[in-house]
Amino acid sequence: YRGYFELDFLIDKDDDKVYLGEINPRLTGASCLTNLSALSHADAPLFVFHLLEFSGLPYELDVAAINRRWAEPGNLGTTSQLIIKHTETSVDRVHNAPSSGVWHLGAGGAVTFVRPAHHPREARGPDEAFFLRISGPGDYRYEGADLGILMLNERLMDGGELNARAHAWNRGIRAHFAGAPLHASETPVYDRITKAGRFKIF
Repeated sequence: YRGYFELDFLIDKDDDKVYLGEINPRLTGASCLTNLSALSHADAPLFVFHLLEFSGLPYELDVAAINRRWAEPGNLGTTSQLIIKHTETSVDRVHNAPSSGVWHLGAGGAVTFVRPAHHPREARGPDEAFFLRISGPGDYRYEGADLGILMLNERLMDGGELNARAHAWNRGIRAHFAGAPLHASETPVYDRITKAGRFKIF
């Protein structure tokens, strides 16, 4: 295989054994984290190596040296993403959805829109995050449907569980989604979609 691909590993917290989770011969949902991480800005985003592989230019890489640089504590940084899904068994159609851009988490837990943005690094400060909307007005919401992805520069898990900040962001973003029940005429369309497997359940 040539170019960019990703390996997922699972670590057993009881005995620290490492297991191969899956191999993805493509860009994945984790690609944005690796390409926006501090180590990428200190060196080069991984996607640059992908482009270089297909550029036709001769090149040589010292992979061991790159790994050593990227393992330095100062290059690791902290970047998290929260994939927000519709977890209820209800089915409806979205009529209101939060815009993509920078959002702010207030002291009382309210999440408010700050400004439009197209890059996660436009979120500044400890209480700002970049939200990428996936489900918008007119889309169906069903159990497992992706609503959006939140990216921010802080840890969202403690001890293997989502922390209070993650739950606050999740509640705050969800509060901006609203849906309307399906009309009788829409039910056959939704049934055809689900039977064909053209949706994701996580």
